[in-house]
Amino acid sequence: MRYRVSEAAALLGVSDDTVRRWVDAGRLGSTRTPSGRHEIDGVDLARLAQEVADEQATAGADRARHSARNRLRGIVTRVVRDGVMAQVELQAGPFRVVSLISREAADELGLEPGVVAVASVKATNVAVEHVERP
Repeated sequence: MRYRVSEAAALLGVSDDTVRRWVDAGRLGSTRTPSGRHEIDGVDLARLAQEVADEQATAGADRARHSARNRLRGIVTRVVRDGVMAQVELQAGPFRVVSLISREAADELGLEPGVVAVASVKATNVAVEHVERP
């Protein structure tokens, strides 16, 4: 499977220019189409996606240790509180994460739009589906 620069950028959650810089620096391999555009190999893209995720996971030595491996750092976009619960929406790159937590926890964490937060996902059942490209 081969990807255009824009597709690779969307999957990595970075700009097209960042992908082009990584190609130019040799961090991400590509081939040129007859029209001169870069094509990224899917295996190379998957390797880089894991590398980028690992870099983000190890960034910030003051992070607390957690058993959950699926952590999505993002910005809070919406918090809806009622008497007991709060619905918190977080935009983590291209992913929108919605969580229901206690109002008390949302208040203690200071969750408001614009605050950086981490969604920690731990589930016993996760569905994955193959998405066909148009």
